[in-house]
Formats: sequence, C-alpha cells, structure tokens
Amino acid sequence: MNTELLIEESTITLARALIQRASVTPDDNGCQKIIRDELEKVGFICEQLDFEDVSNLWARYGNQEPLLVFAGHTDVVPTGPLDQWDYPPFSASTDNGLLHGRGASDMKGSIAAMVTASQRFAVNSTKANGSLGFLITSDEEGPAINGTRYALTELQQRSETIKWCIVGEPTSRRRLGDTIKNGRRGSLNGALNIYGIQGHVAYPQSADNPIHRSAPLISELTNYKWDGGNIDFPPTSFQISNISSGTGALNVIPGDIRILFNFRFSPESTVADLQNKVEDICKHHCDHYTTEWHPPSPVYHTPKGILVDTARDVITKVAGIKSNLATDGGTSDGRFIAQTGAEVIELGPVNDTIHSTKERVRIADLTELSKIYEGILNSLLR
Repeated sequence: MNTELLIEESTITLARALIQRASVTPDDNGCQKIIRDELEKVGFICEQLDFEDVSNLWARYGNQEPLLVFAGHTDVVPTGPLDQWDYPPFSASTDNGLLHGRGASDMKGSIAAMVTASQRFAVNSTKANGSLGFLITSDEEGPAINGTRYALTELQQRSETIKWCIVGEPTSRRRLGDTIKNGRRGSLNGALNIYGIQGHVAYPQSADNPIHRSAPLISELTNYKWDGGNIDFPPTSFQISNISSGTGALNVIPGDIRILFNFRFSPESTVADLQNKVEDICKHHCDHYTTEWHPPSPVYHTPKGILVDTARDVITKVAGIKSNLATDGGTSDGRFIAQTGAEVIELGPVNDTIHSTKERVRIADLTELSKIYEGILNSLLR
C-alpha cells in the first residue's frame, strides 16, 4: 500500500471512530480515550485535566522548547431533527468520497488528521528540535468555561509555555487550505429590557406599549455604524437574536419586552465603547429600561510571522494554492490560547456544512489536511 493510501486509511478510520461517539457537548463519550490510545502508541505522555462535567486531554511528546500544540474539541452540537439527515448523524457513513456525520468537519475530522500527522512525525523524527502537544476539550461548543480555559490555567502553573498553536476549526471556504484564520473578532452578548404599562388593546391611552417604543430603538441600533474595522478585521456587527414579549393574549398590551443581542467586534471598538453607545441610544428612546451584559470574549490576532508564514508555505507545497488570511466568523478556543502569548492559527476543512443536518467532509481533504499538518511540524520542529 502506498503512502497516500496509508494516510487516508489511518485518518479516515480514526475520524469514523470519533464520529461514531455521540459526544454532544459537554459529553466526550469516550472520544478522548480513543485519541489518547493513538498518541500513546508513539510515545506521547497523556493525562486528563478534567473539571466538573468537562473532559480535557493534555498530551505531550518531548520536553524541549519550543512547544507546538494542536488544539481542538471532541464535543459537537445537537443533531437537530433526525429525519432531516440523509445518513444517521453518528453512523460515520462514507459515500462518493464523502464522510458524513455530526463532527465530520467540526471538528473530529481535523483531530484525526492532527493525530495521524503527529504519529508519522514522531515515528520519523529521531531528534525533534522542540516538543509537540495536544490540548483537546469537550467544552468548546458549550459555555467554554471548564475546557480549554481551565486547562490552560493548569498548564501555566507548571510553566508549560505554548509558542505555536494550530486549532483545527473548519476554516476553509471553497477548497481545503484556501483560508487560514489568524484571529477572531470579540463577542459581546447583552439583554435589553424595556418596561411599559400593561393594558387593554382597545384603550391604548391607559397603557404604554414597550413594543412600539422598541421599534425606533431597534432601527437605530441595527443601522448604527459601530466602526469601520481595519485592514485585518471586518467592521463590528450588531445582531438581535431573540425578542420576547406579551402574555399570549391578543387583546393585551404587554408591560415589557426583552431583546437579546450580540456584538462581534473588531479591535477598533472596545467593550466600554459598545456598552456606552447602547446606553446612549436607549436613553434617547426609553424612559424605563435595564441592560444586562455577559462577560465578553476577547479579540485575538496573530500577525504574519513564523507560524502564519510556515502554514501558508506548506499549504502551497501540498495543495498548490495560496491561502488567504481571515478574522471573521464565530469565536473559538484560540482566543484563550492567544492570551498566553502564543502564536495561534486556525486551519481545517471546508465549513459549508458545519452545524447542519448535511454535515460532511471530503475524504481526500482529510488526507491532504494530515499531510499539511505534518509539513508544518517538519518545518517548525525539525
């Protein structure tokens, strides 16, 4: 069997084994044991840094600096309606060159590619100029409190310093390797409660309808230009995710309305800037209201440098394309790792089916991704 087929067979076998575990967040459901067993075969020292209901695997090969870490998550989002799946979500079915199932692209496929790349690196490297680690959690799709963020506090107490980190999030848009995420916008969630006076719809003069009051406020919030972004980041965006009001009766003016919203913010805006402007707009439209703010997720950015340049060079050699850099999309655990001072990139499969009932990944892409990961390891640690 040639090398290409060996890479495909080992990577897809591992990816299927992971997908067949119904690891809906935060339940790892045995995925990390599968990963651990594979890594220990080639000399990785593995341990669990579990906390409460979250499983966190830390594995390390070597004890020299610099330390390059593969990071990812074994938890997946719920399946949604089963009758909308062409293949059972945890069957890991293969058909026409595709691997189907929840987690195929987000991100059990990436983890499989990371593991098989690391196995080949460990077997073929008699002397590595540095160390290789894995940080895998079951708490990325959930609150992201007891997962990577918790594990990092444990590692920092031991003075284990990550220099480079590759997160296996599905970053590609049309074909594997066309996009690397070298940062992410911050995320800020809030809730706005507007209070009126409940009454009968036939006697509006005796009531104060908070839904009506909210209409011009919502218009101003959604049309306001928060910032223009910069060369590395798209502009800050504001989106309303939920609105709730009313008693359920058709003849009652409600006494309050609750609006849930989110900012994805660029470095051109601070959390304080956004909060203060929301308060100014609310005061202009409402007499009685309250706001609630959730702890924000920070912006992170890794500029062009050793890790970014190496990844782009390897992708060109393996896949024959030039990668674009991007910072859009959702949040990832890269934000926590970057706060330790590490250079962080996100690199993984095409993301057009993630979180959908059509989730799938091209088998050839996982084979190629494993080769790309191995190429980065060889460039940085040999």
